Amino acid sequence: MSWVANIMVSVDMADRPNVESLSEWLRVEAPLRDRPGSGCGFLTETTGQDSPWGGWKFPECTVWAGALNHADLTAVVDRVGGIAWRCPNAVQVFLMDQEELFFRVWMLRDGELRQYAPTRPDEEDEGFFPDER
Repeated sequence: MSWVANIMVSVDMADRPNVESLSEWLRVEAPLRDRPGSGCGFLTETTGQDSPWGGWKFPECTVWAGALNHADLTAVVDRVGGIAWRCPNAVQVFLMDQEELFFRVWMLRDGELRQYAPTRPDEEDEGFFPDER
């Protein structure tokens, strides 16, 4: 059985080595949420010139993405927050865990990785599910 979390990390181009290091940590060392062992996936750059984004232009951002299996997301957030980013204000992390319906957005501000959006709604909030109309 799998437990998938989707992750996207947007960084400045100068932080490519840091996000590559994060990806390798995810692949080999990242702890798992509910079992012994380590390694839950990796990140791939999604914004190169060969990326299949819509529109007539290439993306003007650097985004890496991955589908992590059984990831300990608290450990992932802690790891991202502990990296010595060259351009920390450009770091954005989008996390959506299994059974969640939308991404949580984290940003580095004042040396701390903080969740900025959404603070509400949560998946269980009244009126959130479209089939309850």
